Amino acid sequence: MHFLDILESWPEPRIRNLYDSVSPADVRGALSRERRDVRDLVALLSPVAIPMLEDIARESQRLTRRQFGRTISLYAPIYLSNVCAASCVYCGFSANAAGQQERVTLSAAEIELECKTLSAMGYESVLLLTGDAPAVVPPEYIADACSIARRWFASVAVEVYAMDAKEYELLCAHGLDGMTLYMETYERGVYAQMHRHGRKRDYLYRLEAVERAAAAGARRISMGVLLGLYDWRIEMIWLALHARYLERKRWQTALSVSFPRLRHTPPGFQIPHPASDMDLAQMIVALRLFLPEAGFNLSTRESAQLRDRLLPLGITSMSAGSSTRPGGYGAPECNRLAQFEIEDQRSPAEVVAMIRRAGYDPVWKDFDDAFLE
Repeated sequence: MHFLDILESWPEPRIRNLYDSVSPADVRGALSRERRDVRDLVALLSPVAIPMLEDIARESQRLTRRQFGRTISLYAPIYLSNVCAASCVYCGFSANAAGQQERVTLSAAEIELECKTLSAMGYESVLLLTGDAPAVVPPEYIADACSIARRWFASVAVEVYAMDAKEYELLCAHGLDGMTLYMETYERGVYAQMHRHGRKRDYLYRLEAVERAAAAGARRISMGVLLGLYDWRIEMIWLALHARYLERKRWQTALSVSFPRLRHTPPGFQIPHPASDMDLAQMIVALRLFLPEAGFNLSTRESAQLRDRLLPLGITSMSAGSSTRPGGYGAPECNRLAQFEIEDQRSPAEVVAMIRRAGYDPVWKDFDDAFLE
C-alpha cells in the first residue's frame, strides 16, 4: 500500500466528523493509553482537550525523556543558494518576489568558508538548503556541497527540491545522511493555489519524495507542513498518518517532525490559517503521544521566549545562531536575499546556556554516525 491510499482513506470530512464527536472522556481515554490510534490523536488535538493540556504536556515530557533522555541536539542551516524557479506565494525566495537584495549561489570556496565558520562554533550537524532551481543548483552541485560539508561535520543533511531516487543515491554517496522536506500542505486544492508554476506544482512527486530518499539510503528523514497554509488540526492528522506510515515501511530510517510556522511572508500575502503559540504547543504535545519515537525539531523561526517554553514539552533538536541567507556566516553583513527573518537571534553559546539552565544536555556530536563508521 502506498501512502496516497492511506491519505485518501482519511478525507477531511471524515476527520471533521471525528472532531465534532470528541468528548472529555475521549481525551482522558487517549491520555491513559500507551499506544494511540488516529481517533486518540484527534481527541488530543481537539478544542475539547485544551483544559487538559497540562496533563497532556506532562505525558509528552515523560515519553520524550524515556525515549531521548535529557539531550537536545543542535544543528545549523547553511544556505547554498537563494535562486529559485518556483512561485510559492508565501516564500521570500519565490521567483516572483520583488526586492533589491542579491541572489547568489555559493562557490566551493564560499561553502568551505561557511563550514569552517560554523565548525569553529562547535557544530557537528548541518542542514544544506537551496531554492527550487535545479538548473542553477543541480544534484551534482549539491553532492559536491555534501562532500565539502562532510569534511567538517559528522552529520550532513539537505533541505532542497524533491528529487528522483538516483539523485538521492548520488547525494548519499557523497556523504549525505539526512533529508528534510516539508509537504507544505497536504490539502491538494490549497497546494495548487500556493504553487502556481514549476516542478514543485507536482503534488504526488513531492508527496513521495521522503520515501524515495529513505529508500536511497538517507538514514534520517525530517518532515512537516507549513503551519498557516491550512487548518492545522486537519494537517496534523495527515502529517501523523504519513509519519506512522514511514515508521512502519522505512523502519531503518530515523524519523523526525518539524513545526515550521509561517511568520514573515512577502508583501501582499496574508497567512490564511494562522496558528497561535498555544496551538503550536498543543500540536507538539499531542503528536508526541502519537509518535513517541520520533525526533521533534524547533527552528529559530520562533522567538527565544517561546522556544524556551516549548523545549521541555517534547523537543529533541534545535537550530541556533542561524542565518537564512547564502554566505551569512562567513560574510554576515552581506545584502543577500534571506528566505525569512529569524526570531531567535541568540548566539549558539547563549542557546546552549539556556538548554543547560533548563536541565537538559546540549549535544553537538552525531554519535550514531560514529557507530556506523
